[in-house]
Amino acid sequence: MDLLDFSDCKLYFEDALPPEAERLIAQAAEDYGDPTAELSLLRANLLAPEHLTVLVSLYRYYFYQHRLDDVLIVADHAKRISARHLGIPNDWRQIDEAQLGSAAATSFGLLRFYLLALKAESVVLLRLGRIAESRDRLTKLAALDSRDHLGAAKLLEVVDEFQSEETTSETASLNLVAA
Repeated sequence: MDLLDFSDCKLYFEDALPPEAERLIAQAAEDYGDPTAELSLLRANLLAPEHLTVLVSLYRYYFYQHRLDDVLIVADHAKRISARHLGIPNDWRQIDEAQLGSAAATSFGLLRFYLLALKAESVVLLRLGRIAESRDRLTKLAALDSRDHLGAAKLLEVVDEFQSEETTSETASLNLVAA
C-alpha cells in the first residue's frame, strides 16, 4: 500500500468542528505565549474530546512549550481514538499487515494519521532520551511501511548510527581512563 497516496481520502481536519471549539482554538492561537492559551485549548477539548483537530492543537501547543510528557498523553489519546475508529488494537505492537489493510479500507486518511502519530510519539520519546521505547515504535513502523514512505526506517538508521557513535565514544573514554 502506498502511504503517500492520500488524494482520495478524508483528512482529520476536514471533520466539522463545533463552532465554539473552533473559536477557542483560534483564541488559543491568538493568545499563544499567555497561560490563557492552554485554557482555551482545554475548553475546546471538553467540547470535542474526540475531535482530532482539537487533539492536534493540544499536541502542538505542548510540543512547542516543551511539555513533552503532556505531548505523549495527547498523542496516545489520539492514537486510541483513531484505533477505535479503524478497528485495530489499541496496542500498536499487536497491529499486523492484515489489520493495516482492513484499516486502510475503513479510512486511509485516519490510518495515515494513526501511523504518523505513532512516529511523532517516537520522536518525542527520543527527545526525552527514552531511546529503546522510541526504537521499538520505529521498528514496528518500518516493518509496516516497507517502502519507508513515512521515514521511520531512515529515522531508525539515524538512531542506530547515533547509538553506535555514542558506544564507540564511551569505549574510547573507558580505554583512556583505564590507561
